[in-house]
Amino acid sequence: MNDIAAEVARRRTFAIIAHPDAGKTTLTEKLLLFGGAIQLAGAVKAKGDARRVHSDWMKVERERGISVATSVMTFDYSDCTFNLLDTPGHQDFSEDTYRTLTAVDSAVMVLDAARGIQEQTRKLFEVCRLRDVPIVTFINKMDREGRESFDLLDEIEQSLALDVTPASWPIGMGRRFQGCYDLFSDRLVLMDKADKNVISEGEVCSGLDDSKLDALLGNSADTLREEIEMAQGLCPPFDAQAYREGHMTPVYFGSAINNFGVRELLAGLARLAPPPGPRPSLTRPVQPLESKVSGFIFKIQANMDPKHRDRMAFMRICSGHFRKGMKLKHVRSGKQINMHNPVLFLAQDRGTAEDAYAGDIIGLPNHGNLHIGDALTEGEALTFTGIPSFAPELLQRVAPDDPMKAKHLGRALQQLAEEGAASVFKPRLGANWYVGVVGALQFDVLADRIAAEYELPVHFEASSLYTARWVQSDDEALLKRFADKERAVVADDHEGGLVLLARNAWHLDDLARDWPDLRFAATKDQTGDQAA
Repeated sequence: MNDIAAEVARRRTFAIIAHPDAGKTTLTEKLLLFGGAIQLAGAVKAKGDARRVHSDWMKVERERGISVATSVMTFDYSDCTFNLLDTPGHQDFSEDTYRTLTAVDSAVMVLDAARGIQEQTRKLFEVCRLRDVPIVTFINKMDREGRESFDLLDEIEQSLALDVTPASWPIGMGRRFQGCYDLFSDRLVLMDKADKNVISEGEVCSGLDDSKLDALLGNSADTLREEIEMAQGLCPPFDAQAYREGHMTPVYFGSAINNFGVRELLAGLARLAPPPGPRPSLTRPVQPLESKVSGFIFKIQANMDPKHRDRMAFMRICSGHFRKGMKLKHVRSGKQINMHNPVLFLAQDRGTAEDAYAGDIIGLPNHGNLHIGDALTEGEALTFTGIPSFAPELLQRVAPDDPMKAKHLGRALQQLAEEGAASVFKPRLGANWYVGVVGALQFDVLADRIAAEYELPVHFEASSLYTARWVQSDDEALLKRFADKERAVVADDHEGGLVLLARNAWHLDDLARDWPDLRFAATKDQTGDQAA
């Protein structure tokens, strides 16, 4: 048990959240660079060898320059094991991000210094707030002209109702940007513009009165002192408890593309971010220091290795000491599964996971038997809660360009639906498949992926459908009567769940009045529970 406690205390499992183009993927690469996980960090849009390892591993992500799936990266730094989850920034892929936030203990919120808090940042922050996820803020792109640092702090405080406290402070901005002063360790880190891959520890100072500041910064030293004194006077001092309860955010400034602020951010996460905490289940909170292993699947990813048509289930370990080769109970089916080939991730690269502890994210090769929301335990019938699926806002028909390949399309759609990349519905009448998504860009990405990963060109066609709702009742006979009477407008999802495909809002309201004992659910908890 002492070994488990020591290992769990070393874990830091966090997500990076941001609006598109705030620099999230660049920051991810630089965290890996500083963590020693990669040897060279290239610009995100670099080509060839300059782009050795990065979190956007899908072909479509590289071509479009956006993140569309959560990547997992595990690395060690400062006697801590970090599990970093890089989430999609684009709002059309936010469902993947919502599920990912169930698997982390803290988050890093990345802001663009010129734009501040943007729409998607606010949405993701609200999800974190609902879960009381502690947040560290990184204000990026200080090497470009942007808004004043005090304005940005004020916006975070006023817009998000968060107490803010500066953990570092920038020296200048844009062309005048010289580096950062680390307030937590009294260290001056200056930018080496000649070589962006040089990683400097920085100069240790004995406070702001140190003459080193004058020698290294010249006229900027007094400005830095004045700004820090003002910031510390306006902002409350750092309070670890307030941060861990989600009421305060320490703020780091930097330029990820120039390596600035990254080391301080990583050191701050090692020192401040919480180790793994308890996870809610239907019966009880599961504590990380329990001796028996438990975990839940929060993500399925197909074709990470296109050569092998693989499907990988991502599991958050919630308790115990996981070991390769052990047998775990698949709670939904009641079957025992042998953990032969668990893996640890560095984006698309992977290695065998010999063991793992609470907070770790491991991959399990999956042949269709593991679904999002499934629990794996050493025997206890646990059902972890709060892993959402949302009713799609857009519905279109999908068909193969070659009608003879309709059967192959069904298999591809089934695998993509298991990922949670989209909702897939097969009507009880007719041969059509319908795909439901949260954002329109997902249709383009799905078409690209089906063509690239399954060698099956497809096209999407507009439909007159308004929305989909999961139909639920404890009365199986009532569900059957509904399905038989409304056969023309019901379908099955990829797990066999009954779904209403509503033509318009009036149609949905009318059926709700006609069938008052049924629930037409807009969200589906992947544990099987549904909520209107």
